[in-house]
Amino acid sequence: MTLRVLFLLMLCIGLPQTATAGVLPVADHGPVLRIQGSNTIGAALGPALVEGLLREQGLLKVHSEAPDKANEMRVVAETAQGRRVEVELAAHGSSTGFSALKNGGADLAASSRPIKDSELLSLESFGDLKSPGAEQVIAIDGLAIILHPQNPLNQLDTVQLARVFSGEVKTWEELGGGGGTIHLYARDDQSGTYDTFKELVLSPRGKSLSSTTKRFESSEQLSDAVSADPQGIGFIGLPYVRQAKALAIVDGPSQAMLPLNNLIATEDYPLSRRLFFYLPPNGKNPWAQALVTFAQSSKGQAIVAANGFIAQTVQAMAVAPNALMPEGYQALSRHAQRLSVNFRFDEGSASLDNKARQDLSRVLDYIEQHQKTDRQVTLVGFGDAKDDPARADLLSKLRAMAVRRELVKSGVVLRDVRGFGAEMPVAANSADEGRIKNRRVEVWVY
Repeated sequence: MTLRVLFLLMLCIGLPQTATAGVLPVADHGPVLRIQGSNTIGAALGPALVEGLLREQGLLKVHSEAPDKANEMRVVAETAQGRRVEVELAAHGSSTGFSALKNGGADLAASSRPIKDSELLSLESFGDLKSPGAEQVIAIDGLAIILHPQNPLNQLDTVQLARVFSGEVKTWEELGGGGGTIHLYARDDQSGTYDTFKELVLSPRGKSLSSTTKRFESSEQLSDAVSADPQGIGFIGLPYVRQAKALAIVDGPSQAMLPLNNLIATEDYPLSRRLFFYLPPNGKNPWAQALVTFAQSSKGQAIVAANGFIAQTVQAMAVAPNALMPEGYQALSRHAQRLSVNFRFDEGSASLDNKARQDLSRVLDYIEQHQKTDRQVTLVGFGDAKDDPARADLLSKLRAMAVRRELVKSGVVLRDVRGFGAEMPVAANSADEGRIKNRRVEVWVY
């Protein structure tokens, strides 16, 4: 990462430019940092990022210790003078992270879903947790719908998923398969994984999770239980598919998509989601600030990838043209490559969302490193279906122009800016979540 981009990234996320320079202060007693929240993050990714930060700080004998309580951990190291440095992590579900911030039990919340309005209101004395410096997307994940490895079913749409997990569809025969009664598996109510599934699949269709569902606090235990049950079906974060079989998912008019890395990186996969650190703006803990900065760095994102999640590192990828694409898009795919990032926008706004602001620095870094600053970049905008198709066409190009303005500020001369309106949707337009996903801007390079 160039110094210019590192500066832009720190400016964008609102952290002190000295957050990881030198050795951070060590407390006389107790942990230097307390993290609570998501099991998806806290089971492995959070501890790995903490270990990376401790090593970057030059600390010695970095290792993890498991206390007696399940889903809790300490990451421990020593200074050169032999002083103990300890970070505590508790992974009991995303909602517990926000509760811990409120009651003073945590310095940083880990969450596998966005903060809720009610949580935002209850924490307003800590500052605006939706501000760019507070809401930090550290990785992209995908919810995989998993089956027993021998189940012949290959795909389901989101309506079918809602009916299955609400208990309306009770047998595999109703889905065109065989095996008798469907057995449901899910994370517990504290889990951001469950909140994400509820938000993306159940609630938009007026459904609730069936009371017959077996619930788990541990992602690994859930996945292993489905893998051992020929009649089982569950949902889980991408790194926890393990021995199970993942289904392809269809949302509305979208194509069937498996939870593949490139489809999750662009957030096109219907059940993709963001993983967050929430850093209270009024917080005074320099270790929390340093961990957020480290997580966004190239070293931090390499740890994200090593732990089975999708890093936000920008890469170019070839896209094979097909007959379902508009002709102009097919032509683009024959001559250019698409970057592994989509710019998306705040709800009801033409403003880039917090992740998009961070991605600007990453895209600029890629463009400069690969010498694409002079007419080698095309922006492609998309929108959601409206009563007036012409309006969707116009808005899709306006969103692309909003990204263009940001790139031009850094000296990038664009080759073209295109708008494809409501074509090629990646999600159903029947709910706000789908419309937001369809309002996107792709970056293509020649």
